[in-house]
Amino acid sequence: MVTISSNLLFIAFILYLVATLFYGGAITSKKGAIDKKGTNRWGKIAVLLTIIGFISQLGYFITRWIAAGHAPVSNMFEFTTFFGMALVGAFIVIYFIYRTTLLGLFTMPVAILVIAYASMFPREITPLIPALQSYWLHIHVTTAAIGEAILAISFAAGLIYLVKAIDQSKASKRTFWLEVVMFSLVTVLGFVAVSSTFSGLGYDEKFTWIDKHGNEANLEYTMPALTGPHEGTLLTKEGFQPLVEMPAFINAKKLNTVIWSLMAGLILYGVIRVILRKRIAAALKPLVKNIKLDFVDEISYRSVLIGFPVFTLGALIFAMIWAQMAWSRFWGWDPKEVWALVTWLFYAAFMHLRLSKGWHGEKSAWLAVIGFVIIMFNLVAVNLVIAGLHSYAGS
Repeated sequence: MVTISSNLLFIAFILYLVATLFYGGAITSKKGAIDKKGTNRWGKIAVLLTIIGFISQLGYFITRWIAAGHAPVSNMFEFTTFFGMALVGAFIVIYFIYRTTLLGLFTMPVAILVIAYASMFPREITPLIPALQSYWLHIHVTTAAIGEAILAISFAAGLIYLVKAIDQSKASKRTFWLEVVMFSLVTVLGFVAVSSTFSGLGYDEKFTWIDKHGNEANLEYTMPALTGPHEGTLLTKEGFQPLVEMPAFINAKKLNTVIWSLMAGLILYGVIRVILRKRIAAALKPLVKNIKLDFVDEISYRSVLIGFPVFTLGALIFAMIWAQMAWSRFWGWDPKEVWALVTWLFYAAFMHLRLSKGWHGEKSAWLAVIGFVIIMFNLVAVNLVIAGLHSYAGS
């Protein structure tokens, strides 16, 4: 069953890749304004492939649930693959409302990166720790992920708006920050590349260290240790001696992964810039020349309008109910809880500024992009670097 599940996920990933190429073909071959009038042949094939891929990934989710005996959202691999599936599902629903293939061209690469990112984490099925042995695992985590996935659609629409609206012919603060967003996406590719490289080389280092409770524990690195564990001792002969030792509240191993990913992202981004000879956003601008700005602004806003209450239910209300059951308190200022609140407050401010202050267009698009950055910071940095009650999610 586990093998079937893995194969279904791989099939979905390949279908998403092929679908992205067809979305590109749909945009480059389409003539006239891109609006609600319909989809050309390339676009129809792309949407069909996306739907088949989604069904395949749904099959992965169901078969892994059967194999594990619980909802497969209990660690980084499972949660992130579910997030990617929810993102594709949200796009399919939005597509059939607005009928724009351009949104697929910007959304599907994000979903692909999310699934590729997930694949770098351990895939083994392990028994649930006591705190996770509850039906609220299904309710809280899946609802929060679906809410974040719908909000991610607003990011894709906002990114389209900014690529279209910002003048790429001259350098400015707007072009700089838009390119920072592009670099962030490339960094995810860097993580996949560097993780795959060291995994293929079979790299392995072992440490003993003192955790935040003062206990001695073992730790295994799969990349050269630039950041070492608290009071750590390298056990592996010929291993790489860490450049700096981290305090106990920082997950040194995961921070090491983030640093390697950033370095790989810088190299990869440099290669892309040399090939394109222009900013990535500038290279994408011809693809959005026919889009109507008001159209994508509406998609971005509607996505937040739907995703925000779903996220509120999953990440706050259901989370507090589960926290009371698992840890006998509704709120404990755990890093994951704090950043869930930060995310909620940001999108609450988004809605306020949009409805009360008239922040439409480019301002709204920037808010959508920043919101997704916060979501990804919560997914990556908070899960992987900052130790807390949710640290099991980084395993």
